[in-house]
Amino acid sequence: MTSPLEQKKIRIAGPSVVTANRTWDGIVVYRTAAKSWSAELSEAAIVRNSDEARALLAEAVADDVGAIGPYIAPVQIGDDGKVLPGNLREQIRRTGVTIGQPAQV
Repeated sequence: MTSPLEQKKIRIAGPSVVTANRTWDGIVVYRTAAKSWSAELSEAAIVRNSDEARALLAEAVADDVGAIGPYIAPVQIGDDGKVLPGNLREQIRRTGVTIGQPAQV
């Protein structure tokens, strides 16, 4: 992962997306291939190398509307093609902190 200020350090170890938070409500959003933002991770443009990541991040930073602090985040792609956050930080950021409770009998 990296911030826009650290673009020289972009290294992609696997599939990644450009993500940020919307300015008006803080909702997590993802950069799409259509050069817009979506709250749906499934609509995010997936990058697989540093050149693609750098280009998508630069585009997101230049957009300057709708989202703040864009950066690159890892994702996992399941066998069924479903895109999921690639680490615990991004999972918590997307869904909030959750604690599993034992089933009530």
